[in-house]
Amino acid sequence: MDAHEIAAGRARWQARYDAARKRDADFTTLSGTPVEPVYGPPPGTDVPGFERIGWPGEYPYTRGLHPTGYRGRTWTIRQFAGFGNARQTNERYKMILGAGGGGLSVAFDMPTLMGRDSDDPQSLGEVGHCGVAVDSAADMEVLFDGIDLAAVTTSMTISGPAVPVFCMYLVAAERQGADLSKLDGTLQTDIFKEYIAQKEWLFAPEPHLRLIGDLMEYCAAEIPRYKPLSVSGYHIREAGATAAQELAYTLADGFGYVELGLSRGLDVNTFAPGLSFFFDSHVDFFEEIAKFRAARRIWARWLRDEYGATSEKALWLRFHTQTAGVSLTAQQPVNNVVRTAVEALAAILGGTNSLHTNALDETLALPTDESAEIALRTQQVLMEEIGVTNVADPLGGSWYVEALTDSIEAEAEAIFARIRELGGKGEHPIGPMTAGILRGIEDGWFTSHIADSAFTYQQALEKGDKKIVGVNCHTATIAKDLEILRISHEVEVEQKRLLADRKTGRDDAAVKAALHRMLTAARGGENMIPAMLDAVRAEATLGEICDALRDEWGVYREPARF
Repeated sequence: MDAHEIAAGRARWQARYDAARKRDADFTTLSGTPVEPVYGPPPGTDVPGFERIGWPGEYPYTRGLHPTGYRGRTWTIRQFAGFGNARQTNERYKMILGAGGGGLSVAFDMPTLMGRDSDDPQSLGEVGHCGVAVDSAADMEVLFDGIDLAAVTTSMTISGPAVPVFCMYLVAAERQGADLSKLDGTLQTDIFKEYIAQKEWLFAPEPHLRLIGDLMEYCAAEIPRYKPLSVSGYHIREAGATAAQELAYTLADGFGYVELGLSRGLDVNTFAPGLSFFFDSHVDFFEEIAKFRAARRIWARWLRDEYGATSEKALWLRFHTQTAGVSLTAQQPVNNVVRTAVEALAAILGGTNSLHTNALDETLALPTDESAEIALRTQQVLMEEIGVTNVADPLGGSWYVEALTDSIEAEAEAIFARIRELGGKGEHPIGPMTAGILRGIEDGWFTSHIADSAFTYQQALEKGDKKIVGVNCHTATIAKDLEILRISHEVEVEQKRLLADRKTGRDDAAVKAALHRMLTAARGGENMIPAMLDAVRAEATLGEICDALRDEWGVYREPARF
């Protein structure tokens, strides 16, 4: 790009920056030196390929979505939390919000993630252990008691039974008196990554895609600010994928959901802004920054050139980041504070929109109050003390970072081409990327490539080529064992008692009638969300709703492979 074009781009950025709202904050160094809101090539300089880098707030958004960077608005501190019963988790949420957290993120226990009630025989010993137990709308009411759902953005990390759980959230908000059309937050709902990595599905892919399509239609029409899909690379990376695989598989899944919306006749400029993303921030600092920058550039280009989006917001890739749980170690766990801080800083320099920082004890148990506070304070130190919010994309133009960004983008594009090849030449009713994803799931293509990457990394660790402090180097320590959070068996006993009392006190005929209406909708072509909401209002449980659909649609079993 020649100097004249670069100067014109800077002028466009300046006009946008001047027109945008900025925080009332000190944007100087610790020594008091004023700094510019963005930096670029010196005036009069030609920079080949600068159109791929550009300016913040302008296509291709490599340097961020907004011209102000974090001067306009900092990232949202959104700590993931959930354990025991709804009352216990409600207390943790109030602690997080009271300590400066900007939003909530719900962690559910394994029975809830699998669409089963706490009294299901398969739930034995798992209730409340890796997240909060939610059996019905009454649990959601307790979970958010004293928290204004109309004022707090809420993210829910659940995919298989995401739609009925979302209906429970809506009913809890309804019972608070909230205007549902004004609710804001994010539901994960990403079923593709369940088959690829996390393995928490209920049915075969097609029924799940039916539910997700219904949810996209419903939110676009009724709750426009709510994001019904958070396309997740986090679990793909945690399963052992490389940075490029995480990026490519996640964006391919996102393209699949774009095709789903288009197949429903939705306007891409209307529904695409409701798609968000969830990435891992691993411990290789510069690789992660490059990954996030490449993600925005790829998404904008594909939405414009492949799927016909024309509005700016439809081209924006908004993402939440969580630091890498798989990078934490049980050995010398206090070192995890350092790992988490480095990973969080990479996410910030990559332009994350919201962030969760892991607690130091999460390899051993759910976080204690103290370790959760340290994780929260880690973000606050980065936000308030180190000057990282002063300049948009401060590493933009770095030879190393730009080369890494280009390299990861090229790897991702090669993977997209391969996924489309997997779909073959046959027409799929949703679209070609969806065809490739479904074929890759059925053939084990994704899981085999992730397994190969995980094996390669493990070999490097065992040979000593890659290092983890406290694990394969610097292993001597004076550290003492940590006090960890333990979930009492009484949580399960009490949750089952509450569930039994609710079932006794409700109108069973109304529940059965509502479930029947939901199944009638499932068998026809009408949107299933209104009927499911009625079932939830009648206090149908999560397990009852999911069991009715399992009976209707069957269950999915992954083919065995060796």
